[in-house]
Amino acid sequence: MSRQRLRDQFRILINFSNVLNKEIISVAIPSLNPADSVMQALDLMADFHVSELPVVAEDKLIGLVSEDDLLNIPDDQLPVSTLENNFSKIVAHATAYFIEAVQSVNEYNLSIVPVVDKDDEYLGAITANDLLKQLGRLSGVSDPGAIIVLEMDKVNFSFSEIIKLVETNDAQVTQLNTYSEAESGNFLVTLKINKFEIADIVATFQRYDYRVKYYFGEELYQNELRDNYDHLMNYLSI
Repeated sequence: MSRQRLRDQFRILINFSNVLNKEIISVAIPSLNPADSVMQALDLMADFHVSELPVVAEDKLIGLVSEDDLLNIPDDQLPVSTLENNFSKIVAHATAYFIEAVQSVNEYNLSIVPVVDKDDEYLGAITANDLLKQLGRLSGVSDPGAIIVLEMDKVNFSFSEIIKLVETNDAQVTQLNTYSEAESGNFLVTLKINKFEIADIVATFQRYDYRVKYYFGEELYQNELRDNYDHLMNYLSI
């Protein structure tokens, strides 16, 4: 494989690096003033289908108030500042990669993440749905093609060899992602291939002693089509 070709393929692994938190801020998500009432906050959360809202004063983020905490207040006319000690201080930084925001949403089960600049000024919020869309682009779910998941020991992972084995079958890897399973310690490599006919690629991996855990390509669709056809024929013959 040429050096230029290897550089091109390596970009598959880092193509998400240009997406910064500040670039995916949702203009639709409102913020709260500390003097806003608990009822106002709950109404806004219901209108925008979120479980948290940022509380902002003089362009500075005070914190993130949660729906659960608001529902525990007996008087819904009290200001949200009543709960300031309970405000979450979780933020995403404007110039950090969006994976930082993904980690916060995942770890703390948030519906939004507030974004601040280097001076801690509030810039807006990113929704969990928008982060999911970015992850979808990263994994190439909207791109046509098949998926192969390999299972291996991490020490045996060779980016260049995997790419080479796919290319020997007149195909290309359009996405490559890796994941380590905490419980089993297994290392999973997910490949998105630019074609659906992958029987030859799967056979090649197996021939080189790769463990193919899953694969989804034309063979899957053909089998489902055949099953549906057989069910229909059986139904018509009753």
